[in-house]
Amino acid sequence: MPDSIKLTQYSHGGGCGCKIAPGVLEEILHSQYAFPDHKNLLVGNHSNDDAAVYDLENGRAIISTTDFFMPIVNDPFDFGRIAAANAISDVYAMGGKPVMAIAILGWPVDKLPAAVAQKVLEGGRTICAEAGIPLAGGHSIDAPEPIFGLSVTGLVSLQNLKQNNTAKEGDLLFITKKLGVGIVSTAQKRELVTDAHFSFLLKQLTQLNSIGEKLGNIKGVTAMTDITGFGLLGHLSEMAGGSGLSAEIIYNQLPILDGAKEYLAQKVKPGATNRNWSSVSNKVVFDSKINREEAVSLLADPQTNGGLLIAVRPGAVPEVTELLSNNGYVEFSKPVGRLCAASQNLITII
Repeated sequence: MPDSIKLTQYSHGGGCGCKIAPGVLEEILHSQYAFPDHKNLLVGNHSNDDAAVYDLENGRAIISTTDFFMPIVNDPFDFGRIAAANAISDVYAMGGKPVMAIAILGWPVDKLPAAVAQKVLEGGRTICAEAGIPLAGGHSIDAPEPIFGLSVTGLVSLQNLKQNNTAKEGDLLFITKKLGVGIVSTAQKRELVTDAHFSFLLKQLTQLNSIGEKLGNIKGVTAMTDITGFGLLGHLSEMAGGSGLSAEIIYNQLPILDGAKEYLAQKVKPGATNRNWSSVSNKVVFDSKINREEAVSLLADPQTNGGLLIAVRPGAVPEVTELLSNNGYVEFSKPVGRLCAASQNLITII
């Protein structure tokens, strides 16, 4: 495999920043036909959740999801790891346990050697092995840009199923990874990122959100989702709005990736940030003390394999913080906001 190959040069976007804008996606998904409801389909197109859920009628349900995108890093093995971890995350975000994955590969065979695609698949296999599941097959096509991802099947006990629109007034909000992935990865694409900052980025991008399965066991966790291409504001708006609530975020409590603010000062920002902000800008207000330009760039930053956004009843906070602390999430064991009664503003940044 030629060492000079840089995968990000072969795609117009990277990671979850490739997502279609929420408004455009809504138009695409709209149908003029009335399809019958399936009584066993617990979660489907009627909500903006992370995965579909089908009731097996034995106290358990199947979780089914798919996710794929173009390279966010140059190394093919790392690209495969990141894409796989991101796809599996949707099962964890529902409180479930992944059991099997199928690969999705699009490859520009006239531009990139097959050996490079093999490295991508190897990266995907290593993450599946880490999650304890087989990469059991897949499908590939000749495509103009490199694409990789997984279709993942999981299982969940119905009592542990978590959705993104079932939060309650008074819930406290936690997140389990740092924000700024889109900014730092864009700095990498522009060859501005330092080795230290890229090391932190890669570690987070390849980290499984397996803590979600354990959080599913806690009754006081009322809602959960993962923060991906629409940024914190986009996914929080789905949680708060879908639950009929509003949200407050404590800006200075948010964990930020090393280097993100430094690259922002150099005007490094992914194009998808403005798209994300446009979709929620009329729903968000900022306290006058907040650096609004910086906050928008960080809160609307598209995340790839981002952390979980968790809504927790006040009485369950000790159990959640203990679980997070005991599983290596000590720095994420403090709430970053809360959900409150619906008001004129969907999200307030204080």
